[in-house]
Amino acid sequence: MIVLNGGSSSGKSTIARELQLILAEPWLTFGVDTFIEALPPSVRASGGIELRPDGQIVVGPAFRALEEAWIGGIAAMARAGARVIIDEAFLGGARSQHRWRAGLDGLGVLWVGVRCDSEVAARRELGRSDRVVGMAASQADLVHVGVSYDVAVDTTRTGARECALAIAAHVC
Repeated sequence: MIVLNGGSSSGKSTIARELQLILAEPWLTFGVDTFIEALPPSVRASGGIELRPDGQIVVGPAFRALEEAWIGGIAAMARAGARVIIDEAFLGGARSQHRWRAGLDGLGVLWVGVRCDSEVAARRELGRSDRVVGMAASQADLVHVGVSYDVAVDTTRTGARECALAIAAHVC
């Protein structure tokens, strides 16, 4: 497994797609956006997840319960033999990584930090219609607090392909 952690608009999804092209074996990619899109409207409406106008994201107990099931499902696919790339934003920093570590216990995981300067990520964000303005700036550093990585890349000045090649060099 490969877990890519970085803020909004840092380039994780593009790196994941590049990894799928570079790596010899087939790899599935799933992201936090996939999970959020799969949430029922009742969870989104009842405070399960709140996207605030300033770009902050607040999640509640219903979100956490479904997130635990999501992580367990991803782990089950990996245990069944699927190679999986996760595109995630650890909004809780080390606590978020701990939840993933617990769910992926016993699996080989390459932990990758995807960094991007907050101003660059904010400019990228403006070009996307699916983002709340401010998410990129608020998440750029927050998602990395207390998180430990095997590999780190920075997309501020480095393209997704080059970052994916650097990550692929660490995949067994």
